[in-house]
Amino acid sequence: MNVTLLVAAGVAVVAFFLVMSIGALLRAGKDEADSKVKERLRQFALTEVESDSIDLILKHGSMSQVSWFNRLLEKLRFASNLEDTIKKGDSKGSAGIYLLLCALLALIGLYVGIFLASRIWVGFVLAGMLGYIPVMYLNRRKDKRMDRFQKQLPDALDLMTRALKAGHTFGGSMRMVADEMDDPIGSEFRITLEEINFGMDVDRALANLQKRVDVDDLKFFIVSVNIQRETGGNLSEIISNIARLVRERFVLFGKIRILSAEGRISALLLSALPFLITAVLYFINPDYMSLLWTTEVGQAMAWGAVMSMVLGTIVMRRMVKIKV
Repeated sequence: MNVTLLVAAGVAVVAFFLVMSIGALLRAGKDEADSKVKERLRQFALTEVESDSIDLILKHGSMSQVSWFNRLLEKLRFASNLEDTIKKGDSKGSAGIYLLLCALLALIGLYVGIFLASRIWVGFVLAGMLGYIPVMYLNRRKDKRMDRFQKQLPDALDLMTRALKAGHTFGGSMRMVADEMDDPIGSEFRITLEEINFGMDVDRALANLQKRVDVDDLKFFIVSVNIQRETGGNLSEIISNIARLVRERFVLFGKIRILSAEGRISALLLSALPFLITAVLYFINPDYMSLLWTTEVGQAMAWGAVMSMVLGTIVMRRMVKIKV
């Protein structure tokens, strides 16, 4: 009974902080933003502005609207990585909200495992699985957005090549990509152009683009542009060669997906086979299969099988996932 009260109290505390964080996020409105803008303008008006002493572009973000919780999250490397994942995936919310949601789901999984399955280890396993769901969701959104960026990159580079051959500047070619192409590559190039127009160096703006976008092919483009700016050369030809290289990598990636298709199908069949066999045996002999959930030994075997299947599925997915 004491354990039940403890878990219930923990769930209530986490739910309370989750509601408070969401409310604080919704209350963070225009007044706070206006005060920060006025303070920033006052600093420019009353001080001698030197390029080395003050940044022309000031970006500020917080992981939580609760000050003490934000200071705690800033000290955690995991929270910083999660905030970076949120930005790359263009997801709503902050790291503080998602971490509180992870804690809430983990406590629910712990409660279900201990009091419904009557096993502590099942509770911890369920807590880990449910608590990881928000992180998995954010990683999936980030991967989808980065994949879309990578697919758009060759067309964007071809557009820049044609613009350079037509006589446009490098900034003008990036402006065409920002105006003509959809998110994410259009919005990311637009941010880079805005940084350049506000006075940031091109090298630094491109470095910020590389930090915001986790795509290996983009690094080829940024390194090539930086080298061309220092040593000279035909920029349109360089960008055209990078576009051709990216497309060849797509072809190689397609071949690898074809060769690894057998492994992915095998993982899918092996994951579904136990459930299918269990259903067939239950229809043939219900009394025999019901021992899995009516006896203590059967329940332990069933939970062990489920956890083993989850682990095996993760291992098989890792084996067939090849980076190009």
